[in-house]
Amino acid sequence: MLRSSDNLWDLAITEVQKKESAEDDPEVSTETERSVFFIGNKHGGKTTIILRCTDRDEAPKPTLALEYTFGRRAKGHNTPKEIAHFWELGGGTSLMDLIPIPITSENIGTFSVVLVLDLSKPSELWYTMENLLQATRKHVDKIITDIGKLNSKATSQVIGRSIPKDHPDRELIDPFPLPLLIIGSKYDIFQEFESEKRKIICKTLRFASHYYGASLLFSSKSETHKGVLRSFVNHLAFGQDKSKFVSVDHNKPLVIPAGLDSLNQIGSPPASDSDLRQGNVRTPLELWKKIYERYFPAKNTNDSKEIKDPAKDPQYSEREIDAMRSQKDLELEQYKRNADKSWKSMALGPLTR
Repeated sequence: MLRSSDNLWDLAITEVQKKESAEDDPEVSTETERSVFFIGNKHGGKTTIILRCTDRDEAPKPTLALEYTFGRRAKGHNTPKEIAHFWELGGGTSLMDLIPIPITSENIGTFSVVLVLDLSKPSELWYTMENLLQATRKHVDKIITDIGKLNSKATSQVIGRSIPKDHPDRELIDPFPLPLLIIGSKYDIFQEFESEKRKIICKTLRFASHYYGASLLFSSKSETHKGVLRSFVNHLAFGQDKSKFVSVDHNKPLVIPAGLDSLNQIGSPPASDSDLRQGNVRTPLELWKKIYERYFPAKNTNDSKEIKDPAKDPQYSEREIDAMRSQKDLELEQYKRNADKSWKSMALGPLTR
């Protein structure tokens, strides 16, 4: 029912303003389907976050390679339901060759990435972030290039605009081409670290997130921060409003939406003047990496050495099936040896005319 102060013209103007507002937000699309890709540390809590944001009350299970689920939300009465496709990459950095599977030219315009970093493992943090984002970006850039060959104007509609054009740091950073959310998990363990270590990790992640044009938040068991986490993920998945809560205190869980931080507020990396003047780093990102790894030397996660065959992964063991599989493997090896002997005897036997 129309109020006396309303008319069709006023309602039309309001509707147009809503659509323009959605277009101005790079992380919100008028499409009814969106895709969110979770990557990050192995056992970092990605599955738990997805379950929480899809209102599923079930125990998280170890992720097998690449897994998919979806969620639905209704915006209002008699409106189409929003559908969110959730993809999760397991194995940390060991299965990066699977990254191209969920990201396609058809869905890239409504695709977002969530990088989950385990704050309790600071020595693995930079390695995980760098390798996963590089691999994802390489594939995304290829898709954008292919789209540009067909329609140069279409690329501007694909690339995210998480940092305003008038931001003072716009020329000093290199935003990720898609909406990116970085989540620091296991804050409850992290908060027990020494204050100086927490400060270094927080400043480094603030810089990295700002450099990539990403939102940054730390996840804790607090109900307040659970709500903030749901708000940020549901913004990417369903276009819902983001939480307006902001926290930059390293003694508290960080919450910094994309574009609201700055290099001036973050400050310089914790390094001496001589370190800052060294000429063997080409970008601010390389400088921060070098300083960070001085405090937290990169640790080999052994991800690349892990078994990639799920059939041999002990967490999926089933006694009867595994026993049968072992028997068949032995039979196969015996067959190979017999076949090899047969070929050798044929090769060494006398030639017949």
